[in-house]
Amino acid sequence: MAKFKLFSGTANRAFAEKVSHYLNMSVGGASIQKFSDGEVSVQIHESVRGQDVFIVQPTCAPANDHLMELLIMIDALKRSSAKSISAVMPYFGYARQDRKAAPRVPISAKLVADMLETAGVDRVITIDLHAAQIQGFFNIPVDNLYGSVLFVDYLRAKNLPNPIIASPDIGGVARARSYANKLGYDLVIVDKRREKANVAEVMNIIGEVDGKDVILVDDMVDTAGTLVKAAEALKQRGATSVMACCTHGVLSGPAYERIQEGTLDELVITDTIPMKRPHEKITVLNATKIIAETIRRITNNESVNSIFTD
Repeated sequence: MAKFKLFSGTANRAFAEKVSHYLNMSVGGASIQKFSDGEVSVQIHESVRGQDVFIVQPTCAPANDHLMELLIMIDALKRSSAKSISAVMPYFGYARQDRKAAPRVPISAKLVADMLETAGVDRVITIDLHAAQIQGFFNIPVDNLYGSVLFVDYLRAKNLPNPIIASPDIGGVARARSYANKLGYDLVIVDKRREKANVAEVMNIIGEVDGKDVILVDDMVDTAGTLVKAAEALKQRGATSVMACCTHGVLSGPAYERIQEGTLDELVITDTIPMKRPHEKITVLNATKIIAETIRRITNNESVNSIFTD
């Protein structure tokens, strides 16, 4: 009998299949359907009694449906006497509201953490949380894996003639500095002011980018407004090229059109969220190996951190 079982929701079945292939196993049998009014119905088709179970389900669009799927699957597995339940959420949605940034607003990331724990999850595995402190919203282990390991190898292989790392905002400086240190590149910052959600105005570039191949790094790209405006500002300051590395390609609303029409030369994302359609400017890296290797190490009681430090 296998040490553990792997199940998948409907958010990114292809990702779960690739994880299972790496682990030399099959995705567990489960039916996920909807009643005519939209309510989610789940049935697990195999015994999980006494088993460690992993559910692969990013909470990407439609975020509410996929979150409810995950919660109901956790409940079904808990009531089926699973030994432990780990939520593998390559993309952790609702993470952008992680504090009270204005009067009378929720802390949605904390609410989602509470819902997952109430449902019965024992561990969360994710890649590049929007804010690392979200780990503290949980009272269970949270493995926040670093997507930078994928991008660093890709960037080295690009052999850019005059590369420099850029943070698209002040809040992303720590992430950008991590990339810069690993690659041995210098760092600049795009100072922007956000007037409201999904609307960004670039104000200033802190640092010298003339003649540089600029690499913007961020945890996610949603409507692409920030990236496109940052690329425009960087090129106005003399940047030779501008590419962006963003772990989660949310790519909602006018994102594809902005990328097509803007001055951004290349967008590199991972497959934590399924792409709506291919695009000539978008490169997709495979993130399944670090998820699969993390699952393998957890079940074998091996170090997860050594994936990124060895």
